[in-house]
Amino acid sequence: MEKKRAKNNRTLTVEPDEIERLQRLITPAEQLTVGLDFDNRIIQGDLLCVLDRIPDGVADLIIIDPPYNLSKNFHGLNFQARSHDAYLAYLRSWFHRVCAKLKPAGSLYLCGDWRCTAALQTVMSEELTVLNRITWQREKGKGAMHNWKNGMEDIWFGVKDARHYYFDVEAVKQKRRVIAPYRQNGKPKDWVETSEGNFRLTYPSNFWDDISVPFWSMPENTDHPTQKPEKLYAKLILASSREGDLVFDPFLGSGTAAVVAKKLNRRYLGVELNGEYCLWAAKRLCLAEQDASIQGYVDGVFWERNTLAVQRSHTALPDEE
Repeated sequence: MEKKRAKNNRTLTVEPDEIERLQRLITPAEQLTVGLDFDNRIIQGDLLCVLDRIPDGVADLIIIDPPYNLSKNFHGLNFQARSHDAYLAYLRSWFHRVCAKLKPAGSLYLCGDWRCTAALQTVMSEELTVLNRITWQREKGKGAMHNWKNGMEDIWFGVKDARHYYFDVEAVKQKRRVIAPYRQNGKPKDWVETSEGNFRLTYPSNFWDDISVPFWSMPENTDHPTQKPEKLYAKLILASSREGDLVFDPFLGSGTAAVVAKKLNRRYLGVELNGEYCLWAAKRLCLAEQDASIQGYVDGVFWERNTLAVQRSHTALPDEE
């Protein structure tokens, strides 16, 4: 049955009369041919069948958000939780082949939660040099009666060559509110006064507490059960790629990696098995041509959650859901 949505619900939908047009933006796996241009392409198909048709060394940056080791229904495509060893075997069935698509100086980010993070570190260490583990706070989630609420997820950061890789820390500084401003000779020290309050630009750490998970009043929201926020991926893409670089996502889902790459003037390549998700991704890419904004990222700066007045005009704040 079709979902009934509130009047101000901005969750993306694809209307029947849009499908034919959007399908023209999607390449079925069986149409992949030798010499095909893989720039700015959504490929619909099984990753294991598609990988051998994608040239090695094509990607400057790879972002992977695979199924976590949880039983989850992805709109008819079911993933079943399994033992640690079986999940490791699943990761190994494609991870090393995905890494072959990375350029020698490329970077890779691999997403997961606490249940599978040990397996993720293991497979990354087999192929890449692991440089860090980012932990980001998910402010949404159900409570737990007999355990701590799961409010965090991990992103493992690895490179092919620890001596030669791209990282632009200046592009991902965060604007944080200064609670107790310090002055030297009567002038602000390492902070600025603005009409919105007192702020300083800070270097990013590997703990991110400024991410809002997409919800119904945000235009980036879809019905994908594990959609990643555009702001989250914007940090990865800005830090680890240059304009014009190619960003590859082998589990594209509703298209966040491709959409953010487009908004930030990068090229994209994504593989997704679910046809409905491919349509969502295609529509989001079309919408990005008219609106390249990213919630929480304005004028080249990432703002701390709930501190940017512009955010209030575009969407309800996370704590107002």
